[in-house]
Amino acid sequence: TSHPRVLIICGPGNNGGDGLVAARHLFHFGRAVTVVLPKPNTKRQLFINLGAQLRDLGVPVLPSMPEAVALTADYDVIVDAIFGFSFAGDVRPPFDDVIAQLRECSVPIASVDIPSGWHVEDGDTTGAGLRPDMLISLTAPKLCARGFRGAHYLGGRFVPPTIVERYKLEGLPTFPGAEQVVRIVS
Repeated sequence: TSHPRVLIICGPGNNGGDGLVAARHLFHFGRAVTVVLPKPNTKRQLFINLGAQLRDLGVPVLPSMPEAVALTADYDVIVDAIFGFSFAGDVRPPFDDVIAQLRECSVPIASVDIPSGWHVEDGDTTGAGLRPDMLISLTAPKLCARGFRGAHYLGGRFVPPTIVERYKLEGLPTFPGAEQVVRIVS
């Protein structure tokens, strides 16, 4: 299995929730998963439940990033589930240090929906956002993906035709057979 050791870094919002769900699925697919959760969302029951599920599975949940040397020694891929499409403004602690460490890391990084630190429409306007190797857009690619230069995938085939029409989502790729993920070639 390629990339058997996965580190998933989760923020406190919906993108972080996607990361927690991904951790559960990857565990069930046989991956050795570790989650970093620097700022747990203790206000929403959904996040509390996702954390409990990971504890029940024995998935390690760390409050801070492993040392840089441990990243390269202990993990084959890192999943960025820190910030999503509602991110705005400057990256604040503790995530500023997390993103700075990831920018210096040699382990491949896959971002969920939007690379952390990017504006949903305008991309990496500050130059301080992540530069992942892979982007996994959920539902539909966001406008910022135009500036992404790496492997780009679309996950999820759950866009109803009425939504496609309402938002004029033209050019969405078709999913072959029962596939849930498709590579976007630009």
